[in-house]
Amino acid sequence: MADWREAPMDFEKARFNMVENQIRANRVTDPAVLTALERVPRELFVPKALRGIAYVDEDIALDDDRYLMEPLVVARLIQAAAVQSTDIVLDVGCATGYSSAVLAHIASTVVALESDQDLVIRASRTLTDLSLDNAVVVGGPLIEGYPQQAPYDVIMLNGAVPSVPEALRAQLADGGRLVAVLGDGGWSSKLTVIERHGNAFGQRILFDAATPALPGFIQEPQFVF
Repeated sequence: MADWREAPMDFEKARFNMVENQIRANRVTDPAVLTALERVPRELFVPKALRGIAYVDEDIALDDDRYLMEPLVVARLIQAAAVQSTDIVLDVGCATGYSSAVLAHIASTVVALESDQDLVIRASRTLTDLSLDNAVVVGGPLIEGYPQQAPYDVIMLNGAVPSVPEALRAQLADGGRLVAVLGDGGWSSKLTVIERHGNAFGQRILFDAATPALPGFIQEPQFVF
């Protein structure tokens, strides 16, 4: 009799269970987001040794300071951004490209920005293998964004940051939305939506969200009155 531990994992079933039990059950209702999550094989975006936990509701470590965000936080960020089929999206800190793949099933174009060259290569290869031709991975400092393709209808940050730098705000189109977890990554951090209206920016806090910090971001100095 074969050892049960040698049985191959049913990733399709695991993906279905993730969407139904983790995502849909936790106030993610946007049909486009749910459908995209159902279509993207998350196991291809984690190290091979960790594919067995690809669909658990946890952040997955990629190296010493980079993580693949837990699926629920990814889903809530994308839903909060209200991504439309005509939108151009900048995905900041795409890591292995999972969030970019999900976004590519919803948006018109996704520019996936990554500072780690090894991750740039891996993300590019995986997105190509999945025939997601509307997503392109570019390298560069995350804090600077990618002004060459600005303005963007949506900017998404893949990790907690202390604040959103002006360089990223400036790359939002009029009416654009930037979604990020603001804070140190602990449970006091807040999933936040920043919207641009002309030269003015509005900010809405939606709920608490813990996620690992995105490296390369520093606290911008605050004016003291």
